[in-house]
Amino acid sequence: MEQNEASADRAFRAEVRDWLETHLSGDFAHARGLGGPGREHEAFPARLAWERHMAAAGWTCIGWPAEYGGRGASVAQQVVFNEEYALADAPARVNHIGENLLGPTILAFGTAEQRARFLPPIVAVQELWCQGYSEPDAGSDLAGVQTRAVLDGDAWVVDGQKVWTSLALESDWCFVVCRTEPGSARHRGLSYLLIPMRQDGVDVRPIVQMTGTSEFNEVFFDGARTAAGNIVGAPGEGWKIAMATLGFERGVATLGQQVGFRRELQGVVDLAHRTGALDDPLLRDRLTRAWIGLQVMRHNATRTMAGVEAGAPGPESSISKLVWANWHRDLGELAMDVLGAAGLVADGGPYDLNDWQRLFLFSRSDTIYAGSNEIQRNIIAERVLGLPREARP
Repeated sequence: MEQNEASADRAFRAEVRDWLETHLSGDFAHARGLGGPGREHEAFPARLAWERHMAAAGWTCIGWPAEYGGRGASVAQQVVFNEEYALADAPARVNHIGENLLGPTILAFGTAEQRARFLPPIVAVQELWCQGYSEPDAGSDLAGVQTRAVLDGDAWVVDGQKVWTSLALESDWCFVVCRTEPGSARHRGLSYLLIPMRQDGVDVRPIVQMTGTSEFNEVFFDGARTAAGNIVGAPGEGWKIAMATLGFERGVATLGQQVGFRRELQGVVDLAHRTGALDDPLLRDRLTRAWIGLQVMRHNATRTMAGVEAGAPGPESSISKLVWANWHRDLGELAMDVLGAAGLVADGGPYDLNDWQRLFLFSRSDTIYAGSNEIQRNIIAERVLGLPREARP
């Protein structure tokens, strides 16, 4: 991993590694390994304090231009940072949506006023964001959203419902795709609004998942208001901007994610040694295939970094989402097979899951959230391979 890096990137890796080793100690030593998919409930205040500590030292939004609070780090350096962060077993980030989704979108499409208002609190981790895309009747089919917004003088008034909204309870703001042109359908007539969550017109209701936790939420907008200037792009450009946001989501952070996957895979291998499952040739073959799949995943993600260098990643980023989602779901199934019958019993009552049970249950959602497998395959077929579009009503 480090052998082919340029000397400047090796020096940057050493700087990141030394800083994390020094600061993930003392008051923050207990934060190592906390949080993550299916465990977002863990020590949220401590993780927020850690990330604000990072911000004070200049380690948030490092890929952003220096004029907006970043370090202007290259894509290679951003990859290094995410890898080292994962290798240090640092706590799961609480500001991921603001830093990696909304922030780059504002940088690419926002006005000077929006950049001045919204970027500094993201850099400082003083305002947290959630994403208002999916709806009960428009999950992966984002073009089917029905949440509507009407311009009333100097404010947009928003009514509708969003679902599967990650971290909505902790968030201060939500970027929302909604319909602003009455009578419009599908991709037309959508706009991208920035809506404050702390108001009477917004109601957040947690959804209890199979893991027993509530990372996802329902969000109801009932006369919610936001300033007229809190629209990114022009009215009707919401589809284009929403797709760009999804592209940013599949950027350099995925390589850090894969370091976590590698740690999980090693944990399953160690588990197979302890349980004797490694003696089973079929399970041994599946573990080998999982290792090969992880190498393929990394090479594919590295290849798509060219899209990041050019700006927003293109539709090819759907390949990465499809690959890692299926690999991770399969790893959860493999972990349960390695556990055997013991995997059917909770560690304690009433519903105390171990890490492998939680991995199995939460990874079922990997192939659904952030665009289901079916949607990713359509994008790849139509926009990468140039195949005929699927018939739509």
